[in-house]
Amino acid sequence: MLRLRRFLALLGEDLDAARRRDPAARSRTEVALGYPGVHAVWAHRVAHRMWREPGLRLPARLLSQAVRAATGIEIHPGAQLGRRLFIDHGMGVVVGETSLVGDDVVLFHGATLGGRAMRRGKRHPTLGDGVVVGAGAKILGPVWIGDGAQIGANAVVVKDVPPGSVAVGVPAVVRQRPQHSPVADLVEDPAIYI
Repeated sequence: MLRLRRFLALLGEDLDAARRRDPAARSRTEVALGYPGVHAVWAHRVAHRMWREPGLRLPARLLSQAVRAATGIEIHPGAQLGRRLFIDHGMGVVVGETSLVGDDVVLFHGATLGGRAMRRGKRHPTLGDGVVVGAGAKILGPVWIGDGAQIGANAVVVKDVPPGSVAVGVPAVVRQRPQHSPVADLVEDPAIYI
């Protein structure tokens, strides 16, 4: 019973994270019924639990593929997701098997946490807490994205990004966010800092 209560609390956190991060969200009910990013995260939480049981890996993989067909979001059941992940719009998001995603992360549509090598082992990114990944961004390989970093839309990241930095371009170039910008508190767009 305690496990079920903790799981339901985690699902509630996911709803609240979507409401906090999406100004268009009007209620928990709307988010629960109409947000494919939330549905994909919830299904992943079940698939990941199944993935940890060797006899349930195939059903976990099939569940993740059914969710992909329904939402357009592919999260490998082996990926480890933190709390309060918000996938905004979601279509085309891909999260690879060895990805580690911290707490309070935001992924916009078309974001990819992918690999660069066809070998076993750690081959996908690790995202710290509070990371924002812009629309269409690709983070490739076993790179580390530090806490609070922002990845600009359509950036291609193949190297580590320090905490609190902004990475933009192809290949991505890391820029430090200014410490005291009057617009920094008002605008969430990484491109503003270039």
